[in-house]
Amino acid sequence: MASMNEFGNNLYTGKTSFPFVGKRRLWFIIAIALVAASALVPLLRPVQFSIEFTGGSQFTVVAPESTDQALATDAVQGVVPEAAAKVAIVNGTDVRVQTSQMTSEETQNVAAALADAYEVPADEVTASFIGATWGDNVTRQSLWGLAIFLALTFLILAIYFRTWKMSAAAIIGLLDVLVITVGVYALAGFEISPAAVIGFLTILAYSLYDTTVVFDKIRENTTEDGENSARTFGESVNLAVNQTLVRSINTSIVAALPVGAILFIGAFWLGAETLTDISLSIFVGIIVATYSTLFVAAPLYSLFREKEPTIVERDNRVRELRERARVEA
Repeated sequence: MASMNEFGNNLYTGKTSFPFVGKRRLWFIIAIALVAASALVPLLRPVQFSIEFTGGSQFTVVAPESTDQALATDAVQGVVPEAAAKVAIVNGTDVRVQTSQMTSEETQNVAAALADAYEVPADEVTASFIGATWGDNVTRQSLWGLAIFLALTFLILAIYFRTWKMSAAAIIGLLDVLVITVGVYALAGFEISPAAVIGFLTILAYSLYDTTVVFDKIRENTTEDGENSARTFGESVNLAVNQTLVRSINTSIVAALPVGAILFIGAFWLGAETLTDISLSIFVGIIVATYSTLFVAAPLYSLFREKEPTIVERDNRVRELRERARVEA
C-alpha cells in the first residue's frame, strides 16, 4: 500500500512520468492502426443487426424438453424454404427463432411446425412481427441520438473550457472509442441491438466524463504556469495526465468490475442472454475510453495548441533557459 501511495505521489509531483505527450507519434500510430483494424472488421465479418433494426418475424418456444437448434431450422425451412432462420437459446431454457418478414399464414404455419418439432402445445410458441418501417425508425433515431450527443458535447466543452481545440480533441477521442468498441463488438459476433446502442451511448458518456476530468487538470496546470513557467506546454499537459493517471485507472477498474461480472457470470455462465448486448458494449467501452483519454485526446490537444505563437514563444524561452543553465553548469 505504501509503495502504491508513493507511486501516486511521484506521478503527481513529476518525479515519475510516463511520456504520454513525448511519444504521442507512437500512440497516434497505434490508435490509427486500431481504428483501421476496427473499420475493416465488418468487411471480414459483417455486422449483424438485430430484428429491431432489420424487421422480421420472431418465434419463441417456451421451455421445450430439447433445445436442439437444428429442429427450429428444419421446421422453418420445411414451411418457408427460402427463409433464413437465426436460432438462439434464451435464458438457457427457451428457443428463439428470428426470420425475415413472413405473411400471416406463413407465421401461423411456422409456429405450428415449431410446436410439432419441439413437442410442445401450440400456446407455448409465441410469434411477433416487427415491420421494416419500425426498424428504419429505430435506426434513424439511434443515428440522430448519436449526432445530437456529439454536437452538444462539442458545444458544452467549448463553452466550459473556452477553447474549441479541447472540444475537437475530445470529440476525436469519442469517435476513437466508438469505432474500436463497435469493431470489437462485431469481431465477437454479437448483434447490434437497441440495448447495444444504449451501451454505446453510455460508454461515450463515460469517456466524456474521464476526458473532462483530465482536461480540467490540464487547464489548471497550463493556466497556473503563466509566462514564468519552467515547463513547456507539452510538459504541463503530460504532467496533468500523469497526475490523473491513478484516478483514471481506479475509476475504470471500479466501473469495469461490476459490468464484467454481469457479462461473464450473468450472460455467459448463467445464460442471461438479454444482458449480453449492453454489458459487452459497456465493458469494452470502459477499457477503450480510458486508453483513448490518456493516449489520444490529451496528446492531441497538446498538438493542437503547441503551434500557437504565444506558446511557441514561451516554449522556446524555456528551452533557451535550460540550455543556458546546462552550459553554465
